[in-house]
Amino acid sequence: MLETDERPLPRADPSPDGAAWSEARPRLEAAASADDERDLHAVGTAIDEAFHAGVARLTVGLSPAALAVAWMDWGIHLAFSPGKRAEVTAKAVRKGERLAGFVLRSVLQKGDAKPCIVPLPQDRRFDDTAWRHWPFSLYARSFLLAQQWWHNATTDVPGVDRAHENLVAFTARQLLDGIAPSNTVATDPVVLEETLRSGGANLVEGWLNTAEDVRRVLTGQAPVGAEAFAVGRDVASTPGRVVARTGLIELIQYAPATVAVRPEPVLIVPAWIMKFYIFDLSPENSLVRHLVAAGFSVFMISWHNPGPADRDLSLDDDRLGVMAALGAVAAIQPGRRIHAAGYCLGGTLLSIAAMARDADGRLGSLTLLAAQIDFTEAGELTLFVSESEIRFLKSLMRTTGTLDARQMAAAFRLLRSNDLIWSRSVNSYLLGRREPMTDLTAWNADTTRMPARMQSEYLRRLFLDNDLAEGRLPAGGRPVALTDIRVPVFAVGTERDHVAPWRSVFKFGPLTHSEVTFLLASGGHNVGIVSPPGHPNRHYRVQTRAAHDPYLDPDLWMRTARRGDGSWWPKWTAWLAARSCPPEAPPDCPADLDSAPGRYVLES
Repeated sequence: MLETDERPLPRADPSPDGAAWSEARPRLEAAASADDERDLHAVGTAIDEAFHAGVARLTVGLSPAALAVAWMDWGIHLAFSPGKRAEVTAKAVRKGERLAGFVLRSVLQKGDAKPCIVPLPQDRRFDDTAWRHWPFSLYARSFLLAQQWWHNATTDVPGVDRAHENLVAFTARQLLDGIAPSNTVATDPVVLEETLRSGGANLVEGWLNTAEDVRRVLTGQAPVGAEAFAVGRDVASTPGRVVARTGLIELIQYAPATVAVRPEPVLIVPAWIMKFYIFDLSPENSLVRHLVAAGFSVFMISWHNPGPADRDLSLDDDRLGVMAALGAVAAIQPGRRIHAAGYCLGGTLLSIAAMARDADGRLGSLTLLAAQIDFTEAGELTLFVSESEIRFLKSLMRTTGTLDARQMAAAFRLLRSNDLIWSRSVNSYLLGRREPMTDLTAWNADTTRMPARMQSEYLRRLFLDNDLAEGRLPAGGRPVALTDIRVPVFAVGTERDHVAPWRSVFKFGPLTHSEVTFLLASGGHNVGIVSPPGHPNRHYRVQTRAAHDPYLDPDLWMRTARRGDGSWWPKWTAWLAARSCPPEAPPDCPADLDSAPGRYVLES
């Protein structure tokens, strides 16, 4: 019989009061209690997330908690600011006196009195001459005075957090815009006149438009008229081939349009939250066609439209997509420096890739189009970024794995609600007039999704914590800094950008040691970038700062930058040509996978 050193187990005392039970009981009760606590926490978390997701679908992703905190901050500080209360009270009295004087003059002058207030330059709701006549002039001036008073009341309250002040002013403006006299038949003279003239036919047509739009939204169809801009036929039709494909990207190489091309290729990185063909709209609006006609070899990234299975894709995963594209372009045209250009978040992502040290040798220049690096002045988009908002959106995305495109589109429309919501609603649903569909409008409706993890990282690390500008954002496991970018930079901002305000885009310059050419184009976030030659009323300002030049603040830059008329595209192609070698025979196209525009752009 083998000997062992195992000692026999002690007999369990069957008595509840035995010593073994006395020792084990506290541990068993603690374990059971811990399991109960974990179960309760899990159940509570699941209930909260389901509730938050349901509310988020009704509020376009806006957190009611964030709104409540902002309004409470404003209300408490206003209550403890007797001077501010006295000021807004006095302003209310003065505005009442101005309106009363206007009413009296209108009565005496039979409705043709001089307005007591005029709209802001960008407010076109009351441009029609019918708004000058009584009683519609009274409706318009009352609304504008109320709007001005609410702006005074919601801003410059001592002690209110700046982010809360912006959110309060924004929500007050949204509520006021919703009840503007231009939005109803009885108080809008243009709509009323059309109703009387047509015998109400405009309202019937408007009702039909409403029903059609609701049906298309519920069935996931594109807006009316978008079918005239089919991808691959009317837009995204520049000849080319898909020369590389990963799970994240397709890489398109466009066919040369000239006998010889610049040997340095141009790689364009669009934002992953949009389809790439904003750069290849109808032929007359295509930046790709402009570049190939100017003798450049052009490559384009087309992003995969993520689904639930892609919920865990991260910012760094998308960076690897850019790196894969750089590697593919370098393999097709070996030994050539690459002119890389990124738009919006694509430019932000490209700058991260440019800072990754293993990519430095492949880049010849960096172009950032309406792309932010420092997010401390990121405009009204920051209204949707707070700890409460991020948690709210995470709950919304937990079941689907992605942020639905309609949620993002609705948030962007709120930033320009007058133009993108109310004015269009009046035209379509009260006047019964469809606004003509354009290639850019059709592209804007061709939306994509964003993976849950990436959305959270993007909001927290870029917007909320500003990790990129402050050198804390990792790429490939190590932090990167803008000072690692050592190639010439061409940065473009647009004057009326509500997504990437030009002063925010301008902040790239002081954060790098490179030569930076900054160009400010007329227009907004999309229209300012899609600026083909020959388009009327376009202009730009441009100035180059060498790496050793002293810093110019945005206001001084605006006063000293040279102004040019027309499109900025030729200015950029000249800048690229000056940093390229003489033209030579076009590169060979490797074995291709598909014809342009590829498969990913067709994913819905």
